[in-house]
Amino acid sequence: DFIVDGYLPIGEAIEEDVVAMEQRALDAFLARAEISRIFNLRRELMRFQRVLGPMGEVANKLTHDDMPCIDRDVIPYFRDVLDHIHRVETTVGGLREVLTSVFEVSNLLEQQRTGASTRQLAAWAAILAVPTAIAGIYGMNFENMPELKTEYGYFVVLAVVATVCSALYVRFKRAGWI
Repeated sequence: DFIVDGYLPIGEAIEEDVVAMEQRALDAFLARAEISRIFNLRRELMRFQRVLGPMGEVANKLTHDDMPCIDRDVIPYFRDVLDHIHRVETTVGGLREVLTSVFEVSNLLEQQRTGASTRQLAAWAAILAVPTAIAGIYGMNFENMPELKTEYGYFVVLAVVATVCSALYVRFKRAGWI
């Protein structure tokens, strides 16, 4: 009972770390050290569960099996120990699940932020592609380009570039990409 009761504060301390880590994962990117800490905590919790399993089996046998060397008056105490073991096992199992979800949430948030950055870059690349394409066409130095001889051709091309780029900007802004 003393040993199992000593596990409860350990579980509570780990739970506080996990809750703090969960909040940090929602607030910002988890650093490499924090991700490493998640995996170390999961490994510790798995080791903890491996220790608790046999303890639970022993306490279960002591409460249910008739053993001549065990006084029947102490069986309720073994049941109490078994209840404490189950409580610690439940806490440890829940903490493992929370750690897994913290990692998954952190990963999803990072993917979401990366996707938003990628969309912004794609939108600006599309906007910049229009003047680049038009400049590429006019930079070929062909002699037989009809609009080169017109008096307002330069201004028309600039207006087309400005209009198309503005339309793309407005469209991407409405879509939330910029």
